[in-house]
Amino acid sequence: MKSPAPPPDTDEPAWRAQREALRRLHREVLDEPVPPALLAAAGHLAGRQARQARWTRWGGMAAGVLIAFGAGWIGNGQWSATRAVATSARAPAAREFVHAASVAHAVYAPEKRHPVEVVAAEQQHLVQWLSRRLDKPLKVPDLSAEGYALVGGRLLPGSEAARAQFMFERADGERVTLYIGSMGAAAAPAQADETAFRYSTDGPVPSFYWIDRGFGYALAGKLPRDALLGLAGAVHRQL
Repeated sequence: MKSPAPPPDTDEPAWRAQREALRRLHREVLDEPVPPALLAAAGHLAGRQARQARWTRWGGMAAGVLIAFGAGWIGNGQWSATRAVATSARAPAAREFVHAASVAHAVYAPEKRHPVEVVAAEQQHLVQWLSRRLDKPLKVPDLSAEGYALVGGRLLPGSEAARAQFMFERADGERVTLYIGSMGAAAAPAQADETAFRYSTDGPVPSFYWIDRGFGYALAGKLPRDALLGLAGAVHRQL
């Protein structure tokens, strides 16, 4: 069923008459050109709208760049924080290691009759024994060019596993000891800075220590810093 047609608009003739009257009343204005001031105002308005659209577009792009930069900065911060945590996790293990090396030197270096468990005359047996106990092939550095001869070595306990100590003696009786042991999980991160020498006075005697392939090495002795560093360099070159 079709809907009935709407009734005719009886007011349309009146509305048309009113429109024509208004046109006749303002015809001279309708025929005039647009005033320059109005054109300038319209141009200014159009320019402002274009700038607003442009700023909106650039604002969106800038927001995207800012978000991306923020995400990268946060990610870098998280990575740096992770690295810092790993570094701080290694620090106590390194302090414990170098302090133990210093204490071991202070305990055994003054000994006259029993400074070592296995003497230098049994060097091959000494190296094999300690290598087996530390689960790592060890090598005794030759410090004869620096004026030191091997006295011998011994097995020592560590915080996580066995450790080894090699003792060397100068002609005047001055002794230095090389302390070796696994650093365990603490040495896993940050391989780039492992071989850097570090000087420590944490303990009865000073020492230079470094970490290489998961193992710590500390050369301890009552020597001036430069002399101890020179010996540490000679040890490191041979190991």
